[in-house]
Amino acid sequence: MKKIALGIALLLAGAAGALYLSPATLVAGVRFVERQLAGVSPKAITVDGLAIHYYEGGPADGETLLMIHGFGADRDNWLRFSRHLTHRYHVIALDLPGFGESSKPDASYDVVSQMERVRAFANALQIDKLHLVGNSMGGHIAALYAARYPEQVLSVALLDNAGVNAPQKSEMIQRLERGEPNPLVVRRAEDFDALMNFVFVSPPPLPESLKRYFAERSVANQEHYDRIFAQLRGHYVPLEPELPNIQVPTLVLWGEQDRALHVSSIDVMQPLLKK
Repeated sequence: MKKIALGIALLLAGAAGALYLSPATLVAGVRFVERQLAGVSPKAITVDGLAIHYYEGGPADGETLLMIHGFGADRDNWLRFSRHLTHRYHVIALDLPGFGESSKPDASYDVVSQMERVRAFANALQIDKLHLVGNSMGGHIAALYAARYPEQVLSVALLDNAGVNAPQKSEMIQRLERGEPNPLVVRRAEDFDALMNFVFVSPPPLPESLKRYFAERSVANQEHYDRIFAQLRGHYVPLEPELPNIQVPTLVLWGEQDRALHVSSIDVMQPLLKK
């Protein structure tokens, strides 16, 4: 343990020196530290011709907890969650196809297609039973999975999930209906701050060099993300008729200041979920 702590301290010290020289090196170093703290390791598997990258940690004989990220995100979003879970659960967090380091095929990315890919991934890992956790788009996928394959799911946690026609329209929905650009997609490097302010109540402080690094990566993915988002909207699958089919304990959590998906979605979901 002391050696790990010393290694982390040295890595952070070195990363601080590399900050203005190589943001990519710093990001890789911080990601390594977060993985160590979370107790997960990076892995990959090929499923139906697609390379799926994921993190895995915790006891191999523990109950499996599979975490599904949202639009524009990746498996790194779950690292700080994982550190509180790997002491008990067999934790897996994947990069959905089309995101992170996983394959980005010229294929459909609607929630049903992605849900089937997640199920194929779980089956390839020979996971018979699992707990599902999903955020935003990932919550939409998790809810569909739990509704359509109840025999495989032990519980489901939905964090600000998509897929519900909220009584009050979110700021993002209102913008889209006015024909404004998607606030979740960065089109110019200078728009990165606007994205951070949109998705965070209090954006984390970032050095300018890191902002430029993340902004450039986001801009590079703009066309790809626009195509995925258009498919999500064009092949929209409402959760309202699906939710009564969920037979397992379901946790719904929402940030009341969420600007992308309105918290009033809970009012729709609650009476549809099994008591």
